[in-house]
This record gives sequence, C-alpha cells and structure tokens, in this order.
Amino acid sequence: MAHFDLYGLGNALVDTEYHVTDALLASLGVDKGMMTLIDAEQLAAIEHRLRDQATLKKQASGGSAANTLIAAANFGSSVFYSCKVADDALGAFYHQDLVASGVSTNLDQIREDGTTGRCLVMVTDDAERTMNTFLGITGDLSAHEVDESALTRSKMLYIEGYLASSPKAQAAACEAHAIAKRHQIPVALTFSDPAMVTYFKDQVRDMVGTGVDLLFCNAQEAMTWTGAETIESALDQLSKTASQWVCTRGAEGATVFDGATRFDVPGQAVTPVDTNGAGDMFAGAFLHGLLNDWGFERAARFGVHASAHLITQYGPRLPLASHGVLLDQFEATH
Repeated sequence: MAHFDLYGLGNALVDTEYHVTDALLASLGVDKGMMTLIDAEQLAAIEHRLRDQATLKKQASGGSAANTLIAAANFGSSVFYSCKVADDALGAFYHQDLVASGVSTNLDQIREDGTTGRCLVMVTDDAERTMNTFLGITGDLSAHEVDESALTRSKMLYIEGYLASSPKAQAAACEAHAIAKRHQIPVALTFSDPAMVTYFKDQVRDMVGTGVDLLFCNAQEAMTWTGAETIESALDQLSKTASQWVCTRGAEGATVFDGATRFDVPGQAVTPVDTNGAGDMFAGAFLHGLLNDWGFERAARFGVHASAHLITQYGPRLPLASHGVLLDQFEATH
C-alpha cells in the first residue's frame, strides 16, 4: 500500500484572482488583507463588479492546505489531500487540477450534488491580497471525508485553520487530530489567516486541543493568538501551543523553533506583485525539506526562497516546472 509523507485536510476552493484598485476595494466594503466569508448572493454581486471594473488574472484550484500540499508534491513529496467538492464543472476542474499536480485525494470517489466553493482573490497595487470566500459544499466537509487509511500511512498530518469557520469541518479537524495522536503521527496546523484567530479563536483552540507538534503562523496571527503587544513577546509564548513552530515575517523572513533552538532566517529582496499564497508556499517548501531531514533552519531557508519567488508573479501557485528549478537552485547554493 502507498505511504505518504504528508496528509492534509482543508477546504477545496476554486480561486479566481483579480487585480483591483484600493478605491474599488473600499467601495465593495470588504476588509483589506483579510478573508471574509460571503454567501452566494454576495458572491454574484461582487463578481459582477469585478468583471466590469477589475482585471482577471488567474483561476486555479486553491485553499490554504491545498496550496501547501500541491507545492510539497511538486518539490517531490508524496501527499494525500482530503477535501470536498461538488459534482459540478468546477468540482471536476478542481479534481483534475489536483491529480495533474501529483496529489492523491479522496475526490477519486463519487462527488455529491451541490456547488463547489469559490474564493474571490483581490490583489491591490501594494501586492496585498484580500479574499471573499463562498464555501459552498466545502462548508459541509466532515469526518466522512477523513480517510483514516491514508492518514495512518502518512508521516505527518497538516490541518488548515480555515476549517474553524465551519462546525462540521472543525469537528473533522478534531477527528483527524485524534486519529493522528492515536497512531503517534505528528500534527501540524496553520492558522491560515488573521481572521481565523480574530473571529474563530475558540474554534481554533478546540482544533489545537492540548497542543500540536508543529504550528505555522505569521506575525499578526501570533500576536492575536497570544494577546501579546510585541512580536517578540508573542514568539516567547508560542511554545505553549506547539512544541515546534514557524512564524513567517514577510520581508523580514521567518523565525522558527525546532523544540530546542530558535533560528532567524532573513528574507530575500524582491519586488512583490501578489502575496496571495506566500505563507502556503513557504509551508509546502518547509515541510518538503523537513520531511527529507533537512532540519529547521535549512528548511526555513528553502521556504523563504520559494515564497520570495512566488510573490513576484500572480497567483498562489508556481508553474509545475518551476518547482524543480527552484529546488535545484537552492540545493546548489545551500
């Protein structure tokens, strides 16, 4: 039977990305830099405005954990992703996109009637991404979608924080966490977005449980989660949540803790175009390195290298061929 380096659980969303002005963003009444949940009526109204007043850049399968697992797979890791899409055109597109990216998935089974989730990604001139998300059928992701056989044949479980916004999905995350613990499989969790620790903190806390083995967050999420007034104070408190952790810090790079030693990894100077997916790419590159015994510092340097390259273009993913080139470049110099 197949064994996997990484098993992921998260939302399945088809991302449609637009370049927008700050004025348009303000007129839409959405919170810049945040993820906001919307209903089908809001989705239609906002997309109508975007089609008329913004520039369409890209459409791709997405979701925080999906982006991370796709990156890890294209760097050479073996991965399995559990998610939920509908038996519609976008669901078929999403499934095909995962398979083309080398990701094993539960979507090979029969899909249900409904509407596949969508995410409108709006990128302003400062490269900041703002997301409005219609969960659709992924809001019904439940323990039914957890493939225990694949999970127990994996080296690590990776859970996205966005699941905290749906009671069923939150329960699925807790179930996967419990299965992993029973089988002594390390559990990694990403906060995914500042909105999750701002508006769904209690639900995220339930997903964390008594603690996770590896936590991914950014500086804003770390400060919101801990209630600290400075990033240094927040970092000092992250070990209460996870035995090991990673905190991305934008242009400053990342700070990581392997359970014994803290490492500060500098950023790379690039001109950002779109920061959408930067944290997901970092996590995918980092996990690929970690699961290949690179150690935290080297894995974090690869995460910075890959995410810096990603933000110089539109979209949360790199072309498939770019992954091997980036990996070769990094291994030649590190």
